[in-house]
Amino acid sequence: MRRATCLFEAAAWNYAVRPICACGHEASFNPHGLWWHFHKRMWDDRLEPARGRFWCRKCSLHKRRRIRPLRLELSQQSQNDIELAFPPEREWKRAVSRFRS
Repeated sequence: MRRATCLFEAAAWNYAVRPICACGHEASFNPHGLWWHFHKRMWDDRLEPARGRFWCRKCSLHKRRRIRPLRLELSQQSQNDIELAFPPEREWKRAVSRFRS
């Protein structure tokens, strides 16, 4: 089994990204849009640094501060994943080409 170390690998191998909070709340993100979101902002897309960009909305409403997730897990994609704007096809193909070489 392949083990993704960054958001691009998760997208290339079609793994959804799930941040999991200490409260037990979790969400599932479509990896293609998530990678593009990070890439446009020039954020580090490795999984551990990327974890710092997420926070739990439920905890933030109650505690009035951003609570970072305990971990990011990878899972199979589903129709219920949160979808961000997908990358333009040309950009995606260029990134995949660099990844394969």
